[in-house]
Parts: sequence; C-alpha cells; structure tokens
Amino acid sequence: MLIQDIMQRRVVTTAPETHLAAAYRLMQEHDIRHLPVVEGTRLVGVVTDRDLRFLTRKLVATPFHDDDRVADLMTPHPVTTGPLDPVEEAARLMRARKIGCLPVVEGAALVGIVTVTDLIDAVIRLTGVGRPSGRLAVRLDDAPGRLARLTALVAEHDVNIHSVLSYFEDDRVHLRLILRVDTLHTHPLAETLRRAGFDVVWPVEKPGGGGS
Repeated sequence: MLIQDIMQRRVVTTAPETHLAAAYRLMQEHDIRHLPVVEGTRLVGVVTDRDLRFLTRKLVATPFHDDDRVADLMTPHPVTTGPLDPVEEAARLMRARKIGCLPVVEGAALVGIVTVTDLIDAVIRLTGVGRPSGRLAVRLDDAPGRLARLTALVAEHDVNIHSVLSYFEDDRVHLRLILRVDTLHTHPLAETLRRAGFDVVWPVEKPGGGGS
C-alpha cells in the first residue's frame, strides 16, 4: 500500500500572512489538527492545533494580536512524504519524529496529507478486519517454504485468506504470522494445521483437541 492510496487529497491550507486567529477558526470549522501553510501550491510550513493551544495558554486571557501571523508560529521545512512512498515508511517516520501528520508533496507542491488517523485506517484495511473474518496466529520458523506450505494447506480446505501479516518474535528466529480468513469457524482449521505440525497460537487448542 502506497501513500497515494490513503492520503487526503482535498487539503485545507492557509497562507503565511494569515492572522493566527483566522487560522485557529479555520481549524475549528473543519475539525482538523494540522494546517499546511502554502505559498501558491508550494508547501512552506505546518501549523498545528497544539501550537495554537500553547500560544493561547501563554497569552492567557489576551486575544491574538492583529500582527500575529501564521508565519511567526508555523514549523518551516516540515517533514514530508511522497505519493509513491510506502505506508509503512510513513508510519516509521511519524513515530521516529513524533509528529502527527505528513504533508504529501510532488516536488515542492502540496498534493495531499496523511495523519495518524489515515494510518490507522490503512492498518484496518491491511488486516481485513473491516469485513467478517476469522483470525489465526501461527508461530513459524524463519525458513524457506514454511509460509508456502501453510497457505497451501489452508487453500486445500477451501478457505480463502483475506490478509497475511507477520513480524519477528523477540527471539528474532521465529515469525508470528497473523492470517485473516473467510470463515468464523477457525477451530477446525487450527486443529488441521496442528496435526500438520504447525504451532498454532490462536485460536487456543480446546481440551482434548478437535472442536468446531
């Protein structure tokens, strides 16, 4: 999945010379937390609701002054991503930089924005939990052919796999594989996999084995 598959293409923006009070109202009107700052189509900064709330606390009861501009508060040269960048790289970047959004640019032009909410939506799509499905968790040796054998065995039982996610366990030797399948009755399939020698972590084995 790429950034262009999840980014918001209609982006609310502001200009550097906009009064802070106007920028604050704009964010409230559109219920957004991040406001890219542009000159024409060129991205020059980002201002967030956190920036504005922090300034408001400093001012206490004092309203914004007429000469308070977005350019005075924005973060210039923000971290960005491109439409063809992988979603997982954007997630890693946002986590590493501790930021809540990534403006999407082509050259210097703003073409979209990705927020934490967009990344959560992407995870939901990738895992297939948006439609009825069952979940299997299998512990695999990190060895050639193990995944292919597992998926072939699932297919032999006329079960379709909606999604496959994997990650290394703490020992860095075994993989934890998460499968979303098109049946809610996963216990029979889990027992079949166990009999074939797979270490099925979920669903847990029923007392006496078998079950439905």
